[in-house]
Amino acid sequence: MHDDFVANLRLLCSYYPSIAEVCRRLEINRAQFNRYLSGRYRPRHAAMRRLCAFFGVEEHELYLPHDNFVSLVQAGRLPTESSRQGGVEWPDALLQRGREGMARYLGRYFEYYHSMAQPGHIIRTLVCLEERESGIVYQRTERTQGASHVRPCHNRYLGVAVKLADRIFLTDHETINGYEVTHTILFPTFQSQVTRLTGLRLGVADNSERMPCCVRVLFERIDEQVTLRQALSRCGLLPPDDPSLDAELRAAVRNDVGPTEQHFRARHQGKILAGAE
Repeated sequence: MHDDFVANLRLLCSYYPSIAEVCRRLEINRAQFNRYLSGRYRPRHAAMRRLCAFFGVEEHELYLPHDNFVSLVQAGRLPTESSRQGGVEWPDALLQRGREGMARYLGRYFEYYHSMAQPGHIIRTLVCLEERESGIVYQRTERTQGASHVRPCHNRYLGVAVKLADRIFLTDHETINGYEVTHTILFPTFQSQVTRLTGLRLGVADNSERMPCCVRVLFERIDEQVTLRQALSRCGLLPPDDPSLDAELRAAVRNDVGPTEQHFRARHQGKILAGAE
């Protein structure tokens, strides 16, 4: 027996690695769930509520004609009751759509920008992007050294990344104290190798002032031969004239505003030295 309910339920399940994974997350018996997928049984009220909550749909949407349901899912605009009332739309659609084209950007990067908490210094942090079932996630680690006899201080941020219309969007939160959310937008690269990415970062200074700031940022791909320990050891605060920072990098993170610029804008990698020197 094949009907729209079965086809729609199978489509939702296809966004997960396996039926077993769906059953595990739903905490539902696999044999019972297979009966739903075969069309032999319909979920009772409690089970139906659990299915709808898990997949982010309304019950009546599961009975829509399959072609209509496919269009809604692919557009990421399921007309749920919450969205009709101005609530949050189904987030999985955005994460799944935003992972397209991100495979080439996975890996480790050094992130450079002028420190918000320590003006006059450039900070080098470690960013690790990887793919998970739900989408592209990343960890950003800050390492700052105070007095020479004091152990380094670490801040850890966890976030998600999506690529939409030729821009890479990253949003994360600080996990140790829970004091900050940061947003970064990067230009992608159309070169065969991903080496450097530039953009803007919005966050809050990690000091008593707690001042919201926007800075230019540069991501630099780390060679795969560099170990995680070696990469972390290189993170920290640097003077702007540090010999490890080349002219292009310094120009990329310089927070100046040109005479004809009406906004604080990101600068594309290919135009940094020509337009910012």
